[in-house]
Amino acid sequence: MTNTTDATNITITPAKRISTLPKYIFASLAEMKQKAINNGVDVIDMSIGNPDGSTPDPVVRVALEAIQNPANHGYPNFRGKPELRRAIADWMKRRYFVDIDPDTEVQTLIGEKEGLANIAMTYTDPGDINIIPDPYYPVLCRGTLIAGGTPYFVNLKEENRFLIDLSEIPSDIAKKAKMFFINYPNNPTGAVAPKSFLNDIVNFCKQYNILLISDLAYGEVCFSNYRPYSIFNIEGAKDIAMEFHSFTKTFNMAGWRCGFAVGKQEFISNLYAMKSNIDYGTSTIVQDACIAALTMDDSYVKGIMDKYDARREIVAQGFNELGFYAPRSDATMYFWIKIPPKFKSSMEFCKYVLDKAGVLITPGSAFGQMSDDRFRVSLVQPILRLQEVFKRFKQAGIKFDMQ
Repeated sequence: MTNTTDATNITITPAKRISTLPKYIFASLAEMKQKAINNGVDVIDMSIGNPDGSTPDPVVRVALEAIQNPANHGYPNFRGKPELRRAIADWMKRRYFVDIDPDTEVQTLIGEKEGLANIAMTYTDPGDINIIPDPYYPVLCRGTLIAGGTPYFVNLKEENRFLIDLSEIPSDIAKKAKMFFINYPNNPTGAVAPKSFLNDIVNFCKQYNILLISDLAYGEVCFSNYRPYSIFNIEGAKDIAMEFHSFTKTFNMAGWRCGFAVGKQEFISNLYAMKSNIDYGTSTIVQDACIAALTMDDSYVKGIMDKYDARREIVAQGFNELGFYAPRSDATMYFWIKIPPKFKSSMEFCKYVLDKAGVLITPGSAFGQMSDDRFRVSLVQPILRLQEVFKRFKQAGIKFDMQ
């Protein structure tokens, strides 16, 4: 029998959640970058927060040993091997003075991003409302959208030090809300949260019976002796909160894909139920590397942060000399800066900078609808390349008061 169906007429429609999901901006930036490179441009990439340094030697050595052990070649432990969970609990105690039960209050992740998406799908039913700050790290919103939930965005305003103003959340929204996502130290703004703010948000979530999700990916990327708080430094937070951590920025382990969540047994068990139906957990080889990272001498992490600190000075000085307002934050590897007034959108400005100076930066629109007047730059280039950025800006006439 001959099949006469015209293949060009076949249409298989994806789920609505995919067709309505915003395009991941960093995919678009990668396409822009590659096009410029193909045209012979020496692109300096300050967009994505991808650490440019190598993973510390103690971590790499342990991973090399682990990969040669046949016992590590099978499926890993879903929750994370007991030795890693103990190392996580010990690290939380040493760095944040928080008591975590390694047997019941820890879940390893295939990168923190995966965990944040999965926790949204674990607790969000179609139609549920989740409160999300704007600007936001994209996955804080995307997990809610994929789960069929409705994000309620709260604007982070500069005059409020980019802290959430809880009084701006209507009581009818708070009563319906299922989850509340926060991220301090904050990506992209660099804002840090005082203990009083964290205390207020814990009390708010208790009052309205909301699960509080604290994204502490930048907890170790700090300067000038600043140390952030764990949400569990707030009395009673464990009743309503979970905290998510990443190895990416702290230990230069972006490509290893590892992170962890901590919280009370009920929340961890529900996240485990979701993950165990979707994936097989973090590679045992990577888990051994994580143990090495958590237990190695603190001087390795200090060296990474000193490098970012030196770059921070170059970037702050460079932008401020060009008329941009670029204050130094106490934490994160980012600057969050207003675009020149002559540009109608952040993407327009970013395309202009790439075209005129060969420098790739991130438009504020990548982080929400309320941030189109900003752009973000990352401290992921060596000092000589950063100096080259501002040399190019001056040659191209890129400054805040452009005509």
